[in-house]
Amino acid sequence: MRENFRLDAKLSRDLLDLFIRAGLIAVLVAFSFQVFRPFLDLMLWALILAVTLYPLHCRLRQRLGGRDGRAATLIVVLALALLLVPVYLLLVSLGESLEQLLGVLRSGTWSLPAPPDSVAGWPLVGPRLHQAWLSASGDLTSALQRLLPHLKGSGRALLGALANVGAAFLLFVAALIVAGICMAFGERGHHAAQRIATRISGPQRGPRIVALCTATIRAVAQGVIGIAFIQMLLVGVGFVAIGVPGAGLLALVVLLLGIVQLPVTLITLPVIAYVLGTQGVALPTLVFAVYSLVAGLADNVLKPLLLGRGVDVPMPVVLLGALGGMVVQGIIGLFLGPVILAVAYNLFWQWVDEQDETAADPGQPD
Repeated sequence: MRENFRLDAKLSRDLLDLFIRAGLIAVLVAFSFQVFRPFLDLMLWALILAVTLYPLHCRLRQRLGGRDGRAATLIVVLALALLLVPVYLLLVSLGESLEQLLGVLRSGTWSLPAPPDSVAGWPLVGPRLHQAWLSASGDLTSALQRLLPHLKGSGRALLGALANVGAAFLLFVAALIVAGICMAFGERGHHAAQRIATRISGPQRGPRIVALCTATIRAVAQGVIGIAFIQMLLVGVGFVAIGVPGAGLLALVVLLLGIVQLPVTLITLPVIAYVLGTQGVALPTLVFAVYSLVAGLADNVLKPLLLGRGVDVPMPVVLLGALGGMVVQGIIGLFLGPVILAVAYNLFWQWVDEQDETAADPGQPD
């Protein structure tokens, strides 16, 4: 009885110690997460960029004599130049346009020209648009006063959207700088990731999981950037061919929209309306409208072809992960979704294969 009592007491103490340790660890993890949470998006973006750009870093490092710091700095500087130059040109162009518009409005000499007769023949919206345009051309002040209550709400929404875009852009720039630091210590980071994955999943699965995550991130990133570049070329060629003012700048905006996963139709539809309104409805403008609309929607066809390249997982898994992740977590979910779904898919089939091997082994004891 005494021995059983001692065993029960020892077991109770061990369980109590286990619960206390588990509770302390849970508190430590929760507090650490709360401290790290403000930097979570920044570090996730930095990790995605570092994994995507690391092959380029390795090639530059070989040409620079094996110096990781210089190679990472060069990549960051070039990437910032590619990002900031188009943004600077866009801001300068917008500033000049707003200054000209304010000058015209202050002079009081601006008037809206009468609409072409062809506008009334547009399907669905043609007659109403022609009537509203004609009314505004006759008495612009009254038309602006009628539209002013509607424009206030739209203006606030537009300012809020611009603020969100600006914050996301600053976050991306900061993540790019942090990614450069991560690339400078890329070898250590790779070994650390393998050690963590090996500790969690074992020596056989760990390295394969790290390789799968790396390949998935690079495939999605290259697919997104590649699709955005292709769309920029397609849309830019159409803008130049029809003679759209600022075609090169608009093409750069299309590239930025494609990278941040915003629809390119935000640019193509207003440009189509501008071309039809200024040049009229004719065969060249109709061909341009159809071509620009198709080019703006080309990413819906190209994503299934490019997102799953180089990944040892079926393409539908990567595509579903990208789309579902973007719905749940926004732009960053575009990368996290495929990684999580690809790892889960891989682990599931490894578990299935292990069951098959166990069932097929005749020497396995019951």
